[in-house]
Amino acid sequence: MKPQILPFAPVLPSSWEAVLANQNTPFKSPDDLLAWVELDLDADLRFEKSLLLLSEEGLFWTDGKVFESWQLGQGAHLVHGDHAGVGHLRLETADKLLKSWNFTLAVNPQVLRLQSSFKQLNRGEEISSGEVSEYDKQVCPACLSPKPANSESCPTCDPEDDAPPSTWTLFKLWRFARPYKKQLLLGFVLTLLSTGATLIPPYLTMPLMDHVLIPYEKGNPIDFHLASMYLLALFGAAIIAWGLGWWKTYLLALVSERIGADLRNTTFEHLLKLSLEYFGGKRTGDLIARIGAETDRICVFLSLYALDFATDVLMITMTAAILVSIDPLLALVTLAPLPFIVWMIHVVRDRLRFGFEKIDRIWSEVTNILADTIPGIRVVKAFAQEDRELKRFVDSNKHNLQINDRVNRVWGLFSPTVTLLTETGLLVVWGFGIWQVAHQKVSVGVLIAFLAYIGRFYIRLDSMSRIVSHTQKAAAGAKRIFDILDHVSSVPEPINPAPLGEVKGRISLRGVGFRYGNRAVTKGIDLDIAPGEMIGLVGHSGSGKSTLVNLICRFYDVSSGSVSLDGRDIRSIAISDYRKRIGLVLQEPFLFFGTIAENIAYGKPDATREEIIEAARAAHAHEFILRLPLGYDSLVGERGQSLSGGERQRISIARALLINPSILILDEATSSVDTTTEKEIQRALDNLVKGRTTIAIAHRLSTLRKADRLVVLDKGEIVEIGSHEQLMEAQGAYYTLYQAQLRHAAELVEGGAIGESLEEEQAEQQEEKLEEVAKKIGGGV
Repeated sequence: MKPQILPFAPVLPSSWEAVLANQNTPFKSPDDLLAWVELDLDADLRFEKSLLLLSEEGLFWTDGKVFESWQLGQGAHLVHGDHAGVGHLRLETADKLLKSWNFTLAVNPQVLRLQSSFKQLNRGEEISSGEVSEYDKQVCPACLSPKPANSESCPTCDPEDDAPPSTWTLFKLWRFARPYKKQLLLGFVLTLLSTGATLIPPYLTMPLMDHVLIPYEKGNPIDFHLASMYLLALFGAAIIAWGLGWWKTYLLALVSERIGADLRNTTFEHLLKLSLEYFGGKRTGDLIARIGAETDRICVFLSLYALDFATDVLMITMTAAILVSIDPLLALVTLAPLPFIVWMIHVVRDRLRFGFEKIDRIWSEVTNILADTIPGIRVVKAFAQEDRELKRFVDSNKHNLQINDRVNRVWGLFSPTVTLLTETGLLVVWGFGIWQVAHQKVSVGVLIAFLAYIGRFYIRLDSMSRIVSHTQKAAAGAKRIFDILDHVSSVPEPINPAPLGEVKGRISLRGVGFRYGNRAVTKGIDLDIAPGEMIGLVGHSGSGKSTLVNLICRFYDVSSGSVSLDGRDIRSIAISDYRKRIGLVLQEPFLFFGTIAENIAYGKPDATREEIIEAARAAHAHEFILRLPLGYDSLVGERGQSLSGGERQRISIARALLINPSILILDEATSSVDTTTEKEIQRALDNLVKGRTTIAIAHRLSTLRKADRLVVLDKGEIVEIGSHEQLMEAQGAYYTLYQAQLRHAAELVEGGAIGESLEEEQAEQQEEKLEEVAKKIGGGV
């Protein structure tokens, strides 16, 4: 029975059908194919189309010129791999490679399904049409990232829900309001009392009209005592309403400000706990807008519009009850437009809620342009791209304006329509009320009271309808805030972390593999680093050096295997405790806006001035710091722009020295400076690495000569380990890299580019060799 394997596309592209028709294929027609995939790279990684096909007869491949085939059931199997955005598929037996193919990861899902189908077809298993493979259940078919159990969504492809925000999202703010529930309860009581106080004056107009003014119209004298009593009661109600209104407004404003502050604090705290993977997919301007503008919008909604909404609801409910108690029939006519207004609010709310979130997203784009341009203004001016950046900003601002115009068209129609309905309702009350007075069904005082109440009723109804826009804006802001708060870090804290204790610095990697999105970056890495040993990581760009350092620092968690410190898996150690034992010196040191002393003491804020100066001396930074106008109190400017690259690097080394780390990470610490500055930095690093487990990445292989061992990486795997001399003797991957750098340097010398620096480097090498010879001679004596 022919296995029913789910195809990747219903039919082959017509271009490939024509190619196959001209070749002697063993299958009768493309309909006999069980699976196929269009590959897009050739053996030299150039873009070129070819076709890999699977049928009952075997596996077939063609590039339009050559046609190859392999039969099933002869011990052949397909081996899949990928690294740095390029996938590899090999057809091999136990002792022979039959064929290999390359492809981009855009077609990786189809290749993996073909591989799965090939295995099942080889075993003679049957797959029902439409069946989902185990592979499809475990990973996202688009990016191949692991999917959560029992989940249909992929956190990598769709980290945030793009559904329009629901008003119910605002109820998630209760977790921030819970600490203030007593104040909120008091505020609700005050709102209830103040609303009741505002409803007293219209009720007193009935006896004032019927017992004082109308008898006077009929010739009776005015009862000034009774009139004074009513007027005094009206004034007292106004004073009470004012006092209660001030109290509840002030109280709820204080509470809402604290809820907003707690929301900002919690959001920023959670943001700091998220892994680097999260920040890699976010724009700085967008995150700033969420924590700043969105929380401010929510705070304004809670302090103003939520209070107004609660007041409006209470006013409408209590007014309706009073109207019904006075005259049910007149009340029924009065409330007739209410269902239409409620229906309109529901319809407009659905239209607005998606529009306001889109406005937030577009506004984030505007903020992103500012966040990109202002810090990068030096590059903008250097390339004379002011007009280009202005055009980007104007276009984004124009898009923002267009989205706002669409929302305003809906809102512009809604608000006048509600006003028209309320005015119509008043006319109906006037007409029906006059008819009832004429037929002596109600008194003039009742009609006047009704008109006073209905005026307040419709004003509150109109106000409540206007709050719809602010409610939807707040809901959109709350959704974007909770997109951050609901995001789970891919580098979680251990449930029960044990104290780290004394750190010796032994690092062990066992079968370490890491996959970033749809790219396998490292795989099967085994490495032991002894306490106090200096390891140099060497390899081409993209070989996995920085990724390995990120895994050791636990900026990311391994996809497979483990990283251990002194025999303990680092995932069982509290992240802050672990990272406090690591000193990190980056290729591009980041300095915060503030003084030099504050930047050096960043990892140890309570450091004394003596400790700061001692660290600066060890980093060979003390001399240039003293030449600055204010010495250690000099401002470095945003991102340290007022200092040179070498000065920033030495401050970062002093920062690492001050915390006295057990483990030191040097990530291309000297690659972006000149030779003279490199020597200064290298002397500072010599002080830094003493007695510490050190892992160093260097672009210039000559800077790693002092390393105890060199680890050579290629395509995410360790290919060589040994000292400089051992690896040079082996003439393997390291030897090739070293010779390539020497040839490159020689070419630059011939062009007059770096003759002086190369001579200095050669002189330094000769000096080190003489020192070694002198030590040997001294030991012999």
